[in-house]
Amino acid sequence: MRALVLLVCLSVGCVAQRPRPCTSPPLLTGSLSVSTQNEKLGAFAKYTYDALGQRIRLREFGSYNNKTFHLDVLLLYREGVMYKINYRNQTCCKKRLNGGFHPLAIPHNASLLGQAVLGSSSGPGQGVLVNTWTGQLQMRNKTVKYMSTVTEFGCVPVTTLFHSCRDGWRITSFFNNVMGLSDPQQLIPPHFCEDAKLEEEEGEEPATFYSLF
Repeated sequence: MRALVLLVCLSVGCVAQRPRPCTSPPLLTGSLSVSTQNEKLGAFAKYTYDALGQRIRLREFGSYNNKTFHLDVLLLYREGVMYKINYRNQTCCKKRLNGGFHPLAIPHNASLLGQAVLGSSSGPGQGVLVNTWTGQLQMRNKTVKYMSTVTEFGCVPVTTLFHSCRDGWRITSFFNNVMGLSDPQQLIPPHFCEDAKLEEEEGEEPATFYSLF
């Protein structure tokens, strides 16, 4: 009888420890890199992420088709607008932002690919336990495959891969993540953006988060 009770307890413990889809912290600051399988795109960015206010700030530089670019954008999803900011010229371009805000999270229908330790498990503080998930998402009226890795404790993003017919796999790696907003002013349009008019060119599609890379 005792053996049966022990077996049941162990079984319940194993079920409780199985990783589950999760949502990342609502406030994050850090850096990320983006690259594509076809080697056309390579970029680095500092990001500020606010899921509570549905705001994202990206300051990035990189190259696309061997041409370098710099971009500083503020995405305000509740207002449905995006600001392209140029501090050097004190100018601001305001455009319509398409699509709803998608928080950093593992979808509920994701499948667990596996669990691993980044670094070493030989001693305390030498490694980080992560979970890798896979599945499909609906983006731009297309179904795309994804694979996402987050930390087991805290659900902090590590890497995310999306597959498209144009670029193959697009890899986003997060690093130097800090929970919270190190500079909340990054999520407020600069003073010279106050008089910016909404620009809409005929035939131009509204911007999306993924069109920035």
